[in-house]
Amino acid sequence: YIIVPRHQICKKLKILHATFLFLLFTLLLALPPAWFMYWGNGHIIIPNFWVLFSFISGLTFIAVIAILMGQQINPGMYAQVFMVVTTFKILACLSFIVVFLLNSTVDKAVFAGNFIYIYFLNTAFEVYVLLRNLRNQNLK
Repeated sequence: YIIVPRHQICKKLKILHATFLFLLFTLLLALPPAWFMYWGNGHIIIPNFWVLFSFISGLTFIAVIAILMGQQINPGMYAQVFMVVTTFKILACLSFIVVFLLNSTVDKAVFAGNFIYIYFLNTAFEVYVLLRNLRNQNLK
């Protein structure tokens, strides 16, 4: 048998746990727009909503995993890694918005509402997972 140190297992479990939480969160986040799109008022959802949803959700997933891995590699650099990843996420989202709006004709108010719904709830999830991780680290 190969003996793996306990801290190595804990590190992998943190990432797996964050991945599971992300998948659950993404499913719950997708339910209201799916309901509005297929059974409710479809005019409050932009036509390419799932492209926007996938992009921002993918960025959030990459950000959470990158920050957790950065914390595992060098815990002292946690704040710097968090700031770099968050800055990258904001700039990538702004670039995506520019490209998206230049290539499509959508109602700007509906787009703004859809973007705010996805971006801020994903950001809240990201902060929740990372603060929860820090809280667990401080309890040790």
